[in-house]
Amino acid sequence: MKTVLVVAAHPDDEILGVGGTAARHAAEGDAVYALILGEGQTSRGAHRENTGREIVEELHRNTLESARAVGYREVFFADFPDNRFDEADLLDIVKEVERKIQELRPQVLYTHYSGDLNVDHQYTARAVLTATRPIGDYCVEEIYAFETLSSTEWNFDYSAQPAFCPNVFVDITGYYRRKEQAMNCYVSELCAFPHPRSLDGMDVLSRTRGMAAGMERAEAFMLIRRTMRDHQGAGD
Repeated sequence: MKTVLVVAAHPDDEILGVGGTAARHAAEGDAVYALILGEGQTSRGAHRENTGREIVEELHRNTLESARAVGYREVFFADFPDNRFDEADLLDIVKEVERKIQELRPQVLYTHYSGDLNVDHQYTARAVLTATRPIGDYCVEEIYAFETLSSTEWNFDYSAQPAFCPNVFVDITGYYRRKEQAMNCYVSELCAFPHPRSLDGMDVLSRTRGMAAGMERAEAFMLIRRTMRDHQGAGD
């Protein structure tokens, strides 16, 4: 059994980017957890304080309902300001990720692609790479970047970062309905097609990624780092 940690910026990213793969991990006996760094919703008003706490709490209830559909053992909320991670100290975000890694000791970690349009996704990716520096008794053996509908595909400026170019494909054909059920829990986040963050958009992407790898449906990732350590000591 492996311990898997998904580090996401916002409620629903843990489903859009990796929901089918998380369901597959859970079904195969792995312990799957999610750390959601941002509170969600509060960027939609003119000021953060314009969003009542009850709206954020309702969104978090949607997250927990969604997590049950997928098989997440537990979801942790950090409550950094929505779409304002650049106003927080990056070190504070790093330390939040570090604490969860030290507590859970995951071998596999999924997080955002650093070239996403959304600033919170960018800061999340940077924080994860900092928190998983391979020093001392580090535990994370595999780090994957996922794509997030309505952010990854909308960054058309490739001068600083190349486009998301997946090199790992996970067959989620048997788990897609769980992902769909989980996303349906996010009543405030779903949009109507052709918006990418829609059930139809999710369906199209899963089939497109599956087609690229000879599968009916897939989720696609970029391998950031994989280490194969000798836990038994050096051989002869």
